Amino acid sequence: MNTKGHCYPKAIILQAVYFKLRFTLSYRDVEEIMKMRGIAVDHATIQRWVFKFTPIIESQMKKRKNRVGVSWRMDETYIKVKGIWCYLYRAVDKSGKTVDFLLTRRRQRMSIQSFLIRAINNNCRPALINIEKSCSNTSAIRVYNKRSFSNINIRQSKYLNNIVEQDHRFIKWRIQNSLGFKSFSSARRTLEGIEVVHMLGKQNHCHD
Repeated sequence: MNTKGHCYPKAIILQAVYFKLRFTLSYRDVEEIMKMRGIAVDHATIQRWVFKFTPIIESQMKKRKNRVGVSWRMDETYIKVKGIWCYLYRAVDKSGKTVDFLLTRRRQRMSIQSFLIRAINNNCRPALINIEKSCSNTSAIRVYNKRSFSNINIRQSKYLNNIVEQDHRFIKWRIQNSLGFKSFSSARRTLEGIEVVHMLGKQNHCHD
């Protein structure tokens, strides 16, 4: 991560970004914590750090994370952005390791297909995907199978998707005390950072 041109060293920037992404803190809360540590940095600067460096951190994380299994659980949840409901798609393998995630503006087959293609390209092609009873999810997987000459099996079990719903609850808990997202790009970047930190917490990464 290149922090050249910034007034603070890399360690301080990463510390501030980590505090924001890991805990239910406002940017002003992080500013106060950094001040207690002898570092005077404005909350607006911390916000710019989060928006700038989160995509870079996520990209590096994807290169280091462990290989996931071939049995996935896929589901989506609702996230409100500027008063409008958006959809956060997520897949985990059967042991709980994060496969991938994607925030979209709409809930439709094309959105699910985009997520599925992204998840497979970033990881591997699963042998089986467990979903709840969703026509859109089923249709997206069947279309992928047809277009890529694949044979991903589809299983529908609400009970088996509890493991992915736990991740949904964590994300909802993390953002419940915030003032809300004012733009889609802000929501996507912040959620990417929260997801990456959560993956680290699950030890879903390789050692250096």
